[in-house]
Amino acid sequence: MIRIDCFSFFAGLLACFPAIAQEAPDAVQTKPSLSIETIFEGSEFSAQSYSVRWLENDGRPTAFTTLKPSEAYPKFNDIIRHDAATGETQVMVAAAELVPSGESDPLSIDDYAWTADQNLLLIFTNSKRVWRVNSRGDYWLLDRSSRQLRKLGGSEGSESSMMFAKLSPSGKQVTFVRDRNLYVEDLLDDTITPLTFTDSDTIINGTTDWVYEEEFRLRDAFQWSPDGKRIAFWQINTEGVEKFPLVNNTDSLYPRVTWFAYPKAGTRNPICRVGVVSLESKATIWMDLPGDNRDHYVPWIDWMPTESGNDEKTANSSQLLIQQLNRLQNTNKLFIADANSGSTKLLMTETDDAWVDVHDELLWFDSGKQFTWVGERSGWRKICIVDASSGISTWTPPGDLDVIQLLHVDEENKRLYFIASPNNATERYLYGVKFGGDGLKRISPADADGTHSYDIAQDGKFAVHTFSRTGSPPVVDLVSLPTHNSIRVLEENTKARENVAALPSIDTEFFRVTVNDDVQLDAWCMKPASFDPSKTYPLLVYVYGEPAGSTVTNQWGGSTYLWHRMLAERGYVVMSFDNRGAKVPRGREFRKSVYGKIGSIGPKDQADAVRQVLADRPYLDPQRVGIWGWSGGGSSTLHAMFKYPDVYKTGIAVAPVPNQRYYDTIYQERYMGLPQSNVDGYREGSPINFADGLKGDLLIIHGTGDDNCHYQTVEMLIDELVAKNKPFDMMAYPNRSHSIKERKGTKRHLRERMLRFLDEHLK
Repeated sequence: MIRIDCFSFFAGLLACFPAIAQEAPDAVQTKPSLSIETIFEGSEFSAQSYSVRWLENDGRPTAFTTLKPSEAYPKFNDIIRHDAATGETQVMVAAAELVPSGESDPLSIDDYAWTADQNLLLIFTNSKRVWRVNSRGDYWLLDRSSRQLRKLGGSEGSESSMMFAKLSPSGKQVTFVRDRNLYVEDLLDDTITPLTFTDSDTIINGTTDWVYEEEFRLRDAFQWSPDGKRIAFWQINTEGVEKFPLVNNTDSLYPRVTWFAYPKAGTRNPICRVGVVSLESKATIWMDLPGDNRDHYVPWIDWMPTESGNDEKTANSSQLLIQQLNRLQNTNKLFIADANSGSTKLLMTETDDAWVDVHDELLWFDSGKQFTWVGERSGWRKICIVDASSGISTWTPPGDLDVIQLLHVDEENKRLYFIASPNNATERYLYGVKFGGDGLKRISPADADGTHSYDIAQDGKFAVHTFSRTGSPPVVDLVSLPTHNSIRVLEENTKARENVAALPSIDTEFFRVTVNDDVQLDAWCMKPASFDPSKTYPLLVYVYGEPAGSTVTNQWGGSTYLWHRMLAERGYVVMSFDNRGAKVPRGREFRKSVYGKIGSIGPKDQADAVRQVLADRPYLDPQRVGIWGWSGGGSSTLHAMFKYPDVYKTGIAVAPVPNQRYYDTIYQERYMGLPQSNVDGYREGSPINFADGLKGDLLIIHGTGDDNCHYQTVEMLIDELVAKNKPFDMMAYPNRSHSIKERKGTKRHLRERMLRFLDEHLK
C-alpha cells in the first residue's frame, strides 16, 4: 500500500543524496560529520526503545517484564520482572531455563506471552517474514513450576510453520494456524486436533490474505472465547480474485514465479466471513452478516464481556461485536452476533461523505455495559461512550480537538486518557478528561514540547512514558498517573544523545506556510550549519502526500532525520510540508477535503508551498529545487515533476504507483471511490497520464519483487516516457520488495546511487 506504515520502514530505509550549496566561488566547504555508513550501517546514533509487558496484578503490586541480555549467555535474554512502585527487579525466567534438550544455546525470544497466573510462558522464536512482518515461526512452552521446556506443534510440523499461537484462558490448550487452518493442542496429552479443514489454496482460516494484511493490518485473525470453549475466526476465500506474479530471474536457470491474489481497484474482492468453532463438537457456526461478503469488509471483531465479571464460569462466550465496512468504506456498521445461531443485530452505524475508519480503540468498561468509540460526527475526532445494549452514545471531550489515540479507560476515577495536540499538529501530548466531558487537562509536562507516547498499566496508575523531539533521541521513564510524576528513568539513550550533540549545530525550524485558499500547511526546515543568508542554496523537499501519514512531526526521526541532517551539513536547505489530506490532528475538513482527489490537491499544495517559501526566503535558489519521496511520496514526486516542471528541477521517485487503477481495492477505493464512478479523479490522480510534462532530471527506483507497489506500473511509465521521448534515469533492484533492503549491499548501493544523482543534477 502507499501508506506511511511505509513510515516504519522509511526511518531505516530512505535514501540519501547530498549536494553542496555554493554560489560564491570562494565558499568554504566543511567536511560533513555524517555519512551513509554512519547513518545506515553504524550504531553511533541507534536509539533503543523500551518494550514492556504489563503483568496482570490480581491484587498484587503493579509490575512489568522486560528482556535483558543474560550474564551467562550474553547473546540471549533473561526475562526481568520490575515492581513499578519500588523499582525492585528479579529474574523471572533466566536464559539458562530456555535451553532445549540436547542444545547448547537458549532460545532467542522474538515474542512472548504469559498465562494470567504467570506460571506458563509461551515463546515465539525462529521467526520468518510473511509479507511485512515475521509472523511464522516456532513456539515453545515453559512450565515454570515444573521447569519443563517443550516445543509445540508436534513432530509433523515443519520448522517455522506455526502462526499466532495463543494459550487458552484456562492455560490448558494452545491454538495456532498452520497451512491456512486452525489447530488446537492439548497441553496435558499433547494431542493436536484440526478445527478447520481445507486443502484449497484459496481458503485461509485464522489469518488473512495479502490485501487484508496490508490495508487493515489484520494478520492474527482468531480469538479465544472468554470461557475457552470456542474460537471466533476470520475465513478469507480468494477464489475469483485475479492473481499477480512476482518473477525471480536471478536464483535459478529458469525464472521462478510466485502468484498471489491481489485485487486491484475496481476488480473482484476476496470473500470474507466470520465463524465460531466449538472445541467440543468441532462444528462451525457462520455469522450471518447482511450484504455481499465480497463487497463488504470485516476488519474487527471482539467477544463481548459479561455484565457479571470476567471469570470463566460467568464470562460471555455467546456474543460477538463485529465491525462491517461497505466497499466504499463510508459506512461502518456495528453488529452484535449470536455465536450459537449466527444471527446478527445492528447496534449502531457510522457514516461519512468521504471515508470512515476502523475502530480498534473500542475499550470495554462498566462490567461490559459500556464501551468507547471514536468518530468524527462533530467535524473533529472525538471519543463517545456507547451503551452496549442500546447503542446510545455520549460524546466527549468538548471543543475543537482531535483525539489522535485513545489509550486507557480509568474506570475507578471515571477518566479517559488519550493523545492529542489541539494547539500544534506537529506534537503529541497525553490528555485526560472525565467521562462527562469535564476536567479536560493536558497531563504531559507543559515545558516538554515534542512527542510523548505512553504504555499505560491495566490499573491506570503507572505508564511507561517515551519523550523525544526533533534532533533529540528518546528518553524513557516510568511515571505515575494522573500526576505524571517521574518515578525513575528506564532508558536515556546516553550514547546516541551525546553523539548527536557532538554534531555541527543544525536546528530544525517548524513553521507554517500559506497556500491557495488561505490554507496553512505545517512545515519544517533544516539549514546548513554554516548558513549565510547572503548566499543562495539548493532546496530539497521531502514529500509523502497521501492520507495514510505525515512527515511534519516534532519527534526523533532516527535515520530519516540523520539523513536530512547530513544533507544540510553538505549545503542543502531541506524542507517538508504536510499538505491537505495528511493524517494530522487538524479536523475532518483538512484531512478529508482530498476525497476523490488524491494526486490532485496534495501535489498542488506542495507546489504552492514551494513557490511561497521561494518568495519569502531569498537564500533559496529557484533554479535548484529538488523533491524526493518513497511509495506514496514516490507518486507525489512524479506528480511534481510532471505537473509542475516550472517549480521542480530534479526528482527521485522511489517505489511509486504511476497509475492508481493498478493499486489495491481497500486502500485506493477508500480515498478515491470506485474507478468506474470517479473516472476523472483516477485519471487526474495518476501521474502516468502527465508524463509528457517532464522537463527536469528524474530518477526512478523500484524493486522488481515489490508485492505492494508493483514494478508492472513502473514498466508502463517507462513505456510512456519512451513514447514521449523523455530522458530519465532508472534503477531496478531484482527481487527486492517495497522496502528495497534485501540481499547483500542493497542499502548502500541504493543510497549511493541517489547521492550521485543529486550530486550531478542539483548541486
